[in-house]
Amino acid sequence: MAVQTGLGEPRGPWFVSPELDPDGRARWDGPGSGRDPGGRRWRGRLLAALAVVALSTVSGAAAGGWVASRGGAPGETAASAAPVPAELVTAAERTVPGVVSVLVGGGSGGAAASGSGFAIDDQQHIITNDHILAKGGGGSVTVELPDGRRYQAEVVGRESGSDLAVLKVPPSAGLAPLPLAKPGSTRVGEPVLAVGSPLGLSGTVTAGIVSALNRQVRLGTNRHTAVQTDASINPGNSGGPLVNARGEVVGVNTAIATIDGNGSIGIGFAIPIDQVQQTADTIIGKGG
Repeated sequence: MAVQTGLGEPRGPWFVSPELDPDGRARWDGPGSGRDPGGRRWRGRLLAALAVVALSTVSGAAAGGWVASRGGAPGETAASAAPVPAELVTAAERTVPGVVSVLVGGGSGGAAASGSGFAIDDQQHIITNDHILAKGGGGSVTVELPDGRRYQAEVVGRESGSDLAVLKVPPSAGLAPLPLAKPGSTRVGEPVLAVGSPLGLSGTVTAGIVSALNRQVRLGTNRHTAVQTDASINPGNSGGPLVNARGEVVGVNTAIATIDGNGSIGIGFAIPIDQVQQTADTIIGKGG
């Protein structure tokens, strides 16, 4: 599948659906099985083109410019407008100050890769996605705070298998750590916010719900259990938090499903916070 500028690299190859074989084709168990290959043919064709895409931006690519270049036509799927609960406004106010932009590598022309991250403790440890650092080619890492201050970040540790990394900035950064949701407390249907820097727009907040739990997705060579959400997330949201109405982090935004590379279609995936906490504790324990 061709990769459109600004949409990152497919980290699939495919979103894994229980209705499909691993290669993306509709599954049929034979006559009398109750599975109709003809009735699912359209679904097989659709999901065969449904790629899981990492959410970091790469080499100054501008997904927004690519969409606009298509003649200004409306997107394939328009987000539906819905009332925003008052508690989400409070949750956003509490969350944004603890979310940063992560810039990796690059020179005077800008970062080679970028994404998001958030503080998890008073020691100024920051959670982000490992694929952001990987796409940056191992270059230096800079963290930009909501107020515009920038700090060179230490890479405490990386775990490619879980697609997580931990950074650390000096105490003078003064980032407010975000509270983490209790493991097992996230529920399907509850409202959530995705916070990060999509397309370099720092402090962006979008709203949605938890669409599913324990969704199996294949990222790179590894399968992950993810929180699925319909909150709008796009390249640059990688590593940013998905928070509930109480402002607690329920997951780390990592990937989206796309059809023919057309960007967000309302199917996004976040690494569950219990997995994040376990991996972060291990990395911090080893790296300090």
